[in-house]
Amino acid sequence: MTMRKILGYVLLVCACLPAASALSRPRGVVVASKTFTEAVILGEALTQLLNVNGVPATHTASLGDSPILWKALLNGEIDAYGDYTGTVIRETLGVKGDDRNFDLAAALAPYGVGISRPLGFSNVYILGMRADKARALNITKISDLRHHPKLKLGFGNDFADRQDGWPLIQRRYHLPHKTPKSMEHQITYRALATGDIDVSNLYSTDAEIKAYDIVALEDDLQVFPAYEAIFLYRLDTAAKYPGLLRSLSHIAGNIAQKDMISMNAAVRDGIESEASAATNFLLSMGIQAKPRKHVGRLAESLKGTVDDTLRHLMLVFIPLILNIVVALPLGVLAARHPTFGSVILGVVSVAQTIPSLALLVFLIPLLGVGYPPALAALFIYGTLPIMKNTYEGIVGIPPSLKESAQALGLSSWRRLLEVELPLASPLIIAGIKVAAILNVGTATLGAIIGAGGYGEPILEGVRHDDMGVILTGAVPAALMALGIQLAFGWLEKHLIPRGLRPAN
Repeated sequence: MTMRKILGYVLLVCACLPAASALSRPRGVVVASKTFTEAVILGEALTQLLNVNGVPATHTASLGDSPILWKALLNGEIDAYGDYTGTVIRETLGVKGDDRNFDLAAALAPYGVGISRPLGFSNVYILGMRADKARALNITKISDLRHHPKLKLGFGNDFADRQDGWPLIQRRYHLPHKTPKSMEHQITYRALATGDIDVSNLYSTDAEIKAYDIVALEDDLQVFPAYEAIFLYRLDTAAKYPGLLRSLSHIAGNIAQKDMISMNAAVRDGIESEASAATNFLLSMGIQAKPRKHVGRLAESLKGTVDDTLRHLMLVFIPLILNIVVALPLGVLAARHPTFGSVILGVVSVAQTIPSLALLVFLIPLLGVGYPPALAALFIYGTLPIMKNTYEGIVGIPPSLKESAQALGLSSWRRLLEVELPLASPLIIAGIKVAAILNVGTATLGAIIGAGGYGEPILEGVRHDDMGVILTGAVPAALMALGIQLAFGWLEKHLIPRGLRPAN
């Protein structure tokens, strides 16, 4: 098979990927949830209720934070997700000022989005400290923090920047503290317990508050808005599936604060999974959902290793093949046309500096959630090492060798194929290897937008503070990177001319 045919088949496969992705999307109602336990439980509860009411439904768990879910909802990638009124008003819609009489349903309608009645509990933001530390400093309310400017603050990633989070609290309470540390929300509890931070943001229904002996500081200026739990849903989906509104009416007003805390605690302690906690709660309401047996987080994660591996391989090698097809020719063009080279290398270098999470969020409105935006992001990040190494390999060829090839009367294409690419092959293969290994690590972030792979158990383990589950994703990812390293060592022996191979 000629190289031209191989490239043709590769391009055909890559061109079919978006259509294949669209066809593989689940039919029926797609419920999504944020990346914390309570949101996953609520997502499971609604999904199971939909199935009871005869509506085909699937749950995409731990898809991301509010900005990702909101964009996915507007884009039609998902049909419903759980959120909180204060978050939707302040963060999603960007409303400022007094929102006590704000008509949220009317504000959402122009977007084609509806809102359920409150589910029955409120999950407000609070600032918390370890109880012994708060007692020692006589701190009981947020305004007391003004007198302790040396306290170390650390917040969840979303709280640190959102307008109803740290910026609001700092402004209203005139807190003198420096910019706080940002981290995954679940890690803040461990940081509080070890004393790495003194104050953090918490959610009022978190089971960890009691488990870690944390005291909630009084919001004495009543700065935080109300955070009534609700579901957002697409109005066109509700019109197509009337069972969606029936399911929402069954759950609305029926989840008490104590019930939510109990479910969060059961999942945190490993007694139940999010799915079984939702099933048992529905049973307590007299709703017979399909039983979901809880086999333990580690066993469940290990059971999914084969599927995670296949998904991760796709995330690594599909963009890599595209990179080879696109970046290698661009590197050749950049070497032969210096003006073009300086421009294209500059553009690709700038694209490489975009934070991966920001790029994923940016791509959602264009490509939706799941594989397409993850593949696109990995393609963007893998382009530079291959293109730059191809460029450096060709321009680094000694002029005397190029002159010898010209003296032999070789055409431009023959010089490229028989002289320049073979001489540049050590750097080109090194660039491809770097791109492949970078893909293995970067692909784990794809789980944030529902692309799966090894990032899924890693995020699950972080959410539950379970190192065993984290390792079921981290160890295979490390082994995959090692396998790629070994495979490229074999390729170097067979593709690089003998005199140019690296010394063993």
